[in-house]
Amino acid sequence: MRRLPLALLASLSVLAGSAGAASAAAPKTTYPVVFAHGMGGFDDLLGYDYWGDDYGTFVGDPCNEFLEVYCNGDIDAGQKAYAAQVPAFQTSDVRGLDLADDIEGFLATSGASKVNLVGHSQGGLDIRKAARVLYERYGTAKVRVLISISSPHRGSPVAKYILDLRPGVTSVISALASYYGDTIYEPGNDGYAGAKQLVYNDYSASDGVTTGMKAFNALYPVDSKYAFRYGSLMTAQNGVNVNPALFLLSELVYDIDGDGYCSGDCDNDGASGMGDGTCNERDDDGLVGVNSQQMGHRLKYSETLLALDSISNDAGPGYVGDLNAPTSTQMTSMSSVIDQDHLDVVGVGPDTFDEMEFYAALFEYMAYYD
Repeated sequence: MRRLPLALLASLSVLAGSAGAASAAAPKTTYPVVFAHGMGGFDDLLGYDYWGDDYGTFVGDPCNEFLEVYCNGDIDAGQKAYAAQVPAFQTSDVRGLDLADDIEGFLATSGASKVNLVGHSQGGLDIRKAARVLYERYGTAKVRVLISISSPHRGSPVAKYILDLRPGVTSVISALASYYGDTIYEPGNDGYAGAKQLVYNDYSASDGVTTGMKAFNALYPVDSKYAFRYGSLMTAQNGVNVNPALFLLSELVYDIDGDGYCSGDCDNDGASGMGDGTCNERDDDGLVGVNSQQMGHRLKYSETLLALDSISNDAGPGYVGDLNAPTSTQMTSMSSVIDQDHLDVVGVGPDTFDEMEFYAALFEYMAYYD
C-alpha cells in the first residue's frame, strides 16, 4: 500500500513535537543487494532509475540523510543496494558475464564476501549466469539469495514472433536496438542475438551457434553450488489495466497463451509448454507466460494495510530445481501470481502498485535467508 516515506513521517513528527516512533522498516540484509535490469533497460536513464517507483526514486535507496524525502523509507537506513548496468540488447551469456564483473566491483566497494541478486525479466537469466561465473572465479558461492521477477526461464513467445517476421523487419528491429543501446550505453548491442536467447529451443540450428533457454538452463542451472537460495516472483495481467504499450501488443499483434503444460515447446510458440487454447485471459504479463516464470521456490507477495507488506514461500506448486522439467502444476498454477503486468513491477506507470513496499518486502525476505 502506498505511504509517505518513513523518514518524512519521522521528520514531521519531530516538527510537530511528537515523540512517537515511526513503524519499523524492513531489516537490513547481511549482504548487499545487486539489481539486474531486463532487456532494453539501464541502471539510470536521464536520472530515472529502472529499479524505481513511478517517480524514478531507486527502491534500494535508504532514507539515511537528514530530512531526505526521495528514498525508500520502508527499508533499513543501513541497507546496501546497487543497480548494475549491462548491455541493453544482448544474450544472457554476454550480459551475465558483464554482470559478474560489475558484482566483483560491488564486492570490493562494500567489503562484503557475498551478494544477493535480484533480476527482472532477462535480468533473471543474467543473474544465474553471473552466479556460476563468480563460483568458477572464486571456487565458492558468492551469491546467497537469487530471485527472479517476471523472467522467461523457459522462453517468451513474443521473442519468437518477432524473429519469425520477414528478415527485413527483424533487421530493422536489430539495427534500432543496436543504435539505441550503443548510443545510450556502449557498443556491442545485438537485438537479434538477444531475441534468439529468449526462445526456448535453438532458433537457428544451421548458424553454428547453440542458443535458446533450453541450452542456457542446462549450462546455468538452479544449483546450491552457485547460490544458497533460489526464488521467483511471477506476474500476469489482462485487459485495460496493463501498460498501454503491452495492451496494444496483445490486442493488435500477439497475445500469449501461456498457462498450458507440455514437456518442451510442443506448440512451437517459443516457450516451453503448450497453451490451453485460450489466449485472452490472465495467463501472462504481456511478454512472458506463467508457464515460463517459476524458478526455485515460488514466492507469494502479500499486501497488508497499515503495516509492511510481506513475501513468503508458496509451497503448493513445489520447487523447480530442473528448469527444463517443471511439473504440470508448476507450469499452469496461478497460485501467488501477482496481478501486475511486466513493467509495473519496475516502476513504469500509470498504476497504483507500490514499488517501495514491494521491494521492502523483498529485502525482508532476503534478510531472513542470507
